[in-house]
Amino acid sequence: MAEVDELSKPMFAGLSDVSISGDIPVEGEINVPVGTPSHDDEYSTLDEPVKDTILRDLKAVGKKFVHVMYPKKSSTLLRDWDLWGPLLLCVTLALMLQGGSVDSKEDGGPQFAEVFVIIWFGSVIITLNSKLLGGTISFFQSLCVLGYCIMPLTVAMVVCRLVLLGGSGMVSFIVRLIVVTASFSWSTFASTAFLADSQPSNRKALVVYPVFLFYFVIGWMILTFSPSA
Repeated sequence: MAEVDELSKPMFAGLSDVSISGDIPVEGEINVPVGTPSHDDEYSTLDEPVKDTILRDLKAVGKKFVHVMYPKKSSTLLRDWDLWGPLLLCVTLALMLQGGSVDSKEDGGPQFAEVFVIIWFGSVIITLNSKLLGGTISFFQSLCVLGYCIMPLTVAMVVCRLVLLGGSGMVSFIVRLIVVTASFSWSTFASTAFLADSQPSNRKALVVYPVFLFYFVIGWMILTFSPSA
């Protein structure tokens, strides 16, 4: 019977008599671990003023222009791609070509659409050709490179407009031919410098040839431009 009484007692019945003396200090603190700020939090632009965002984007576009004018093996155009620069160059070039003389009696309106479509449609075709040949860069990265590399030809268009202010004789044509040829060569060289490493070594010629034709057509449009009377 004694064994039965002992088994019927609660297992932790004796713990109710245990007390902590007031002379024994209870020390310590509970710390909740806080994670270190991630890389994404450091570059978050949700709370950034609009002015700072615009200035940062303009600086990024300016840096890409510098990379085009001084082409070297760099992943800046491919890593931080955007289409703001190509859009600005395309619109600028189309607007400067719009005032040229055309066969029709209209005020050169269709020329803006023609230039705009040629540049963007040509860039898309070259990008698709690059992807089909095994290119390792994305669709928008290729558009970014091709668009930014129009900058030398846009500068050539500005120079040609200034040269045409002095007349449209043989000397003017020779000067414009030299400027357009140099700009065409620079655009082709810059684009291939950025896109060459992303293509298979045995197919680089198949990628460079459409790029050559693309900038050649734009250069020809600039060279044959003549202001309307």
